[in-house]
Amino acid sequence: MREKPKQQMRIWAMLCHFSALLGWMLLFLLIFIGIPLYLPLNLLAPLMIWRFKKAQYPWIDFQGKESLNFQITSTLYALLFIAISSFVVLTSFSWPLTTNSSVNQVEITLDSLLIVFTSLILLILIIQSFIVTFAAIKAYNGQHYRYPWTIRVLR
Repeated sequence: MREKPKQQMRIWAMLCHFSALLGWMLLFLLIFIGIPLYLPLNLLAPLMIWRFKKAQYPWIDFQGKESLNFQITSTLYALLFIAISSFVVLTSFSWPLTTNSSVNQVEITLDSLLIVFTSLILLILIIQSFIVTFAAIKAYNGQHYRYPWTIRVLR
């Protein structure tokens, strides 16, 4: 009878990590279908799990804070990336558009920027999915794992 609470605790700790990926997938689905809305959906599910289960087990408290810290940091990095991308694209429109060749040059530059930014976003998503999966497996196995490059907002 002692194994069931321990396994339940590890499952909830693992869900703290995996639920963030569900939030990212939902966010990108909304953007893909044309709803230009940035809500930190990646924070919602881990926050709910952590808030409701942290009093029961200290392991869920630790894993929930770790997951939320990583997701807060990822959200801040994404917002910074969006701001820099927007700045680069908006400043590229201020180039002089006097001849047909300069219009062509601006179009080529914007297309190149779009390809670069899209590739970087996909790379970040792939890396995050691997890191979150690794952390979830560690949490389920009862091993401590600290996310790299994370700002520790919750302590």
